[in-house]
Amino acid sequence: MATRRDAREWAFQYLFQYDFNPEDSSWNRDRFWAEKETDARTRRFAEELIEGVLQNREDLDRRIVGYAEHWDLDRMSGVDRNVMRMALYEMLYRPDIPPIVSINEAVDIAKHFSTDESGRFVNGILDRARKDLKRPSRTAEGGEKKTAWPSGKAPTDLPAVDA
Repeated sequence: MATRRDAREWAFQYLFQYDFNPEDSSWNRDRFWAEKETDARTRRFAEELIEGVLQNREDLDRRIVGYAEHWDLDRMSGVDRNVMRMALYEMLYRPDIPPIVSINEAVDIAKHFSTDESGRFVNGILDRARKDLKRPSRTAEGGEKKTAWPSGKAPTDLPAVDA
C-alpha cells in the first residue's frame, strides 16, 4: 500500500512535468498513473493535490514570490517551485493537514529530488508563510477543506506575479 509521502512525490512529479510541458498533449494523467503502483485512496490524495495546485497556481505563485523576497519564480528551480506550490496549497486549503507536516514533507521531497540547499530554501519560504496562518501549526483541524485564513481569503498585500 502506498503512503501519503508516495502520493506527494507523485503529485510533485506530475506538477513538475506539467510546469515544463503544459501544452504537451502527448501525455496525460491516465498515462502518468499507468506507471504507478498505487491504491485508490493514495491516488485520490495525489489527484486532490494536483487539482488544487493547478486550480490555485496563480495565487500560490503570487504568494511564493511575496515570501521569497528578491526571487522571481523563473529564478527558482523547477523542483523548489513545484514543491512549494504543493505545500502552500496544503497549508492554505487543507486544514486537515498540519502546516508543519506540509513543510517537513516539502523539505524532504526537495532534498530527495534536488539538493540540501533546496531543502533550506523551501523551508525558509514555507516557514514565512506558516507564520501568517491563523491556525495551529502542529495540529490538523477537523471538518471541511477550507482556507486557513480567517476571512476565507488570504491577504492581498503580496506583490503580483508577472505572467
